[in-house]
Amino acid sequence: MFFLTLALTSGRGAGELAYAALSFGAFAAIVGLGQMLVITLGPGNVDLSIPASMTLSATLALKVMGSEPGTAFFGLFVALAVGFGTGLANYALIFLLRLPPIIATLAASLIYQSIAIWSNRGLRIKPPPELADFATGRMFGVPNVAWVGIALAVAVWIVLEKSAWGRWLLASGQNLRAARLAGVPVESVRAATYISVATFAGLAGYLLASFSGGAALNMGAEYLLASIAVVVIGGSSIAGGNSNVPGVWGAALFMFLVVSMLNSYGAGAGVRNVLTGIIIIGIVIAASTKRVRL
Repeated sequence: MFFLTLALTSGRGAGELAYAALSFGAFAAIVGLGQMLVITLGPGNVDLSIPASMTLSATLALKVMGSEPGTAFFGLFVALAVGFGTGLANYALIFLLRLPPIIATLAASLIYQSIAIWSNRGLRIKPPPELADFATGRMFGVPNVAWVGIALAVAVWIVLEKSAWGRWLLASGQNLRAARLAGVPVESVRAATYISVATFAGLAGYLLASFSGGAALNMGAEYLLASIAVVVIGGSSIAGGNSNVPGVWGAALFMFLVVSMLNSYGAGAGVRNVLTGIIIIGIVIAASTKRVRL
């Protein structure tokens, strides 16, 4: 996709295209890593509140910082705390009320979005100068937001591959009943997973608002589809029990390059969404066919 996109511009702007892919792909990768953990839990597990969690975390973080210098870390703490809280609330709805995760997170997202609207009240607060410089800056030619996404991906990979919690998560996704009978603390794993995805969304919202110069009420809208798309395209099993951390990053870059190529042709948002849906359907069909053959 990278070389195909370059071909449309006769090879011009390769460095700019790579830099943009890493910058914008980082946000999709961060929320995708969280969604990957939830989907790994097995069928029916998905978090539809990611856009609202991003918006609420970014809005409240920028509000408490108030563009004042030296408040970046306090704002980060608020964004992560809001993400933690929304994740805990999502799991409470799922566990206490026995709601399907899709219904629980969708209903909760309406509440989070309403709180964001009430707290924002049409204001667009700019991030502190040092935070804006970090979010839009680079180190060794790589965007800082990409470094954050890469570091988070490495941490998630280590947890999944090397820790007991990672083995518990994979076991729960492969067979929930067998995992429970084997002594896996299934509900603790589910709680930690839903809290993690919302915390990652809070981090993504904080960085995106700092990158774009402020929080907008629709800032997370495109990441609902993107968070699911990068998991599926990246090779994680939608049936649960299997995850692919590098694949999430690869899929995030792929999706950005697809959008860039379509933009070169002047395609609108509707065409991009249709193509994304076709790609996801094709990959699901291919994966299902492979499992049947095995």
